[in-house]
Amino acid sequence: MSELAGEVPDDVEAVRDALVAWYEDDHREFPWRVTEDPYEILVSEVMSQQTQLGRVVEAWNDFLDRWPTAADLAEADRADVVGFWTSHSLGYNNRAKYLHEAARQVTEGEVGPSDRPHEGGEAAEVDGEFPETPDELQELMGVGPYTANAVASFAFNNGDAVVDTNVKRVLYRAFDVPDDDAAFEQVAQALMPQGESRVWNNAVMELGGVACEKTPACDGAQCPWREWCHAYETGDFTAPDVPTQPSFEGSRRQMRGKVVSVLKEYDEQALDDLGPRIRVDYAPNGEYGREWLRGLLSDLSDDGLVDVDERDGEGEGEVVARLRR
Repeated sequence: MSELAGEVPDDVEAVRDALVAWYEDDHREFPWRVTEDPYEILVSEVMSQQTQLGRVVEAWNDFLDRWPTAADLAEADRADVVGFWTSHSLGYNNRAKYLHEAARQVTEGEVGPSDRPHEGGEAAEVDGEFPETPDELQELMGVGPYTANAVASFAFNNGDAVVDTNVKRVLYRAFDVPDDDAAFEQVAQALMPQGESRVWNNAVMELGGVACEKTPACDGAQCPWREWCHAYETGDFTAPDVPTQPSFEGSRRQMRGKVVSVLKEYDEQALDDLGPRIRVDYAPNGEYGREWLRGLLSDLSDDGLVDVDERDGEGEGEVVARLRR
């Protein structure tokens, strides 16, 4: 998509389908991913702001056991809510106060005054139910743009594309998007399938959380975007929050990226044509020769990226590799 910043592939549908299929096939299980209750999702989002997700699970379950609905939380003594927050090491206590106030706003069908800790206009009615759009959700105490969009996405499936640090890292590496907030927003929104914010935002954040962390696990997590990924192709895994090159498993990951890059350019290659394009010291019977190259191709084949044709009678050098379409 040449009109977008960076190098987003023209076949956006293939990019979308690959990510969603990868996510739906296997992803980390968190209890807030199997609910569409906006109160439960809001609690998870507020808790996650300063706490690792693995630690949030216990706190989230305990919190909902004690205050299972917004009405229950609204009726609670604020000191008890803050005490819970402190005892579970969930970060700034103000977040507990804001969450308690947001529950009161929802329960009583109103939002707070304009001096709440985020920009907002006049008070607006929410009719005793959770507001459903990102703009409406920001009328709740302490709910900023990111949290509002996350709740709208995961509870009501009508949010915009989430753009957090992990998503920026993914877009920077995968599609060479420049380190510019407007560019990240533009590309993220263009990639998200219309009306699919729930699955898409979960999927792209999962990608940043398990495959494209600061130290990437491209092959180990079977990243679905390796075929198009600029970082996988070049071996440069720096990012806005990763200013220096992270440590790798070794050169093998970079070599796999080079295989993908060459096959994108040349369509198909025999081993002895492909080898020198991957390593200048390639020698058919050497340390970096046919056996080494076939190992790379086998890994890529197992990951669903490359097809290898065994041509009987043609000799080892005539085994042909091509990018899987």
